[in-house]
Amino acid sequence: MSVADLARYELAVPRALSEACALLAARVASGEPTLLCAGGTDLLVELGMAPPLAAGARPPLCVDLSRLPELRAVERLERDGARIRIGAGVSYLTLGRHELVQGALPLLARMSHDIGGPTIQARGTLGGNLATGSPAADGVAALAAHDATVVLTSVRGERRVPFAGFQTGYKRSVRQADEIITAFELEPLAPGSPWCWRKVGARQAQAISKVAFAAVAELEGGRARRFGAAMASMAPVTATLPATRALVLGTPLADLDGEALDRAVAADTSPIDDIRSTRAYRAHCARALARGFLRELGAAV
Repeated sequence: MSVADLARYELAVPRALSEACALLAARVASGEPTLLCAGGTDLLVELGMAPPLAAGARPPLCVDLSRLPELRAVERLERDGARIRIGAGVSYLTLGRHELVQGALPLLARMSHDIGGPTIQARGTLGGNLATGSPAADGVAALAAHDATVVLTSVRGERRVPFAGFQTGYKRSVRQADEIITAFELEPLAPGSPWCWRKVGARQAQAISKVAFAAVAELEGGRARRFGAAMASMAPVTATLPATRALVLGTPLADLDGEALDRAVAADTSPIDDIRSTRAYRAHCARALARGFLRELGAAV
């Protein structure tokens, strides 16, 4: 697959979300293949990995979602406990610079600076990162740590899915064929609360993570009243670390044991050997990253 091959693909550029949903619904009903495109940073990769088209078959229609205003807003939802809604089409460059994100969701802001280089940050989106379904997606790990709600939109209206119930397997999710990932809703982090973003890779940026760790916590009375953590590149889907969460939330911070934490992290992850790293190194990094954040929590009490 090369750039020259893109000339074979038809392009649709809807100007409103309702128009995009109607187009997608009609395509699904007729059985016509359709490709949704936001920033397009993985487009050639995805097309190159797809099975070759049968002789005489038409390529999928490419629907460009990048100009939909409904997907590009960042706002506080005062009517809903001050949750923050981030459009799925907001670029990482915008996320990293946005005052509301920097103040209320500092983990997302910091993570956005490590997604590739400036060109990728200017085009890449959280929605696209989730839609491609890669278990190495840094942005998805940050969403998981925040227990984000995924907002899906179709001609039937909006549907909200907690992140923990969204991914069902490698590159699989509960998103229906006629639904568009339109936004994410997240609880802001209390001012001064600890958070962590660590990316282990061949380089700090412009490299797929060997392991990425995202975590947030809110503390009260020597305990964590809120704790969310996730790791990328550690399982067939983003590892949401439920055993680790249960341990941290259920134990006074002064009593948290490093070995117990190691066991919880091991139960939550399934590292593999691949071209980027080894299972043993990933397991070592996972333990070290979790213990490092535990030390930060202990120091913050």
